[in-house]
Amino acid sequence: MEQAADTNKEHWRSRLFNVIFESDTPAGKLFDVILLALIFLSILLVMLQSIPSLDSKYHEIFYHAEWVITVLFTIEYALRLIAVKSPIKYATSFYGIIDLLSILPTFLSILLPQTQYLLVIRSLRLMRVFRIFKLTQFVKEGMSIVLALKASARRILVFLATVFIISIIMGSIVYVVESPYNDKFNSIPQSVYWSIVTITTVGYGDISPVTPVGKFVASLIMLLGYAIIAVPTGIVTVELTKTARQEHMHNKSCPNCSKEGHDSDARFCKFCGHSL
Repeated sequence: MEQAADTNKEHWRSRLFNVIFESDTPAGKLFDVILLALIFLSILLVMLQSIPSLDSKYHEIFYHAEWVITVLFTIEYALRLIAVKSPIKYATSFYGIIDLLSILPTFLSILLPQTQYLLVIRSLRLMRVFRIFKLTQFVKEGMSIVLALKASARRILVFLATVFIISIIMGSIVYVVESPYNDKFNSIPQSVYWSIVTITTVGYGDISPVTPVGKFVASLIMLLGYAIIAVPTGIVTVELTKTARQEHMHNKSCPNCSKEGHDSDARFCKFCGHSL
């Protein structure tokens, strides 16, 4: 009797797991589509709540709708914990943490009202769309970009440090030149801010030099900014090319035995010894 009850429990848990975690079945796909619709609706509600005119007019509707959605998400989170064999493992996984963070702000808003706007973190749950609509092949392409960024991280950090030092030097020079005639350059930090804005070609226009020397320095910074923009692009592009070449070699088939999985610098097949 007890064994039959355990069997029924496992069968029920297996069916629940298929509905919640598998999108290949009609029930699973319907569950995921409904979940995405609720996520979109929740994010829209948070955005509308941030508009004072709409919030003052429809505050009660927004408030109750948000709590309904939060209760549904809480039930969904509990069902996910029940469906998996290791609830702790799921709760500490990336998606498990995101699912938990998506419901906490509403409960925290009881004590800290402003935390309700943290509900926009639910937008991270939209990453499930990759699994639902069979877009996992794009994840592999995304990983290539991540690997390229990791490989070029040190060079980019050195580049950013160099740009920051140049900004400090240029900002200090402009401060010395402009401060006697322009009250907007009233400190070195303010001048460094202007230098960063100029060197990155953002150009807010809230601060600008008025002296001939200051304008000359500004022109140099602008020209330097155009040259600087190309540097990180080139660094990442080189690493992307290397990553693509390595993936190509890794997937390259041996002309003799047709097996794949060779090292990027391999000249001979590691399975049969034939030349690659």
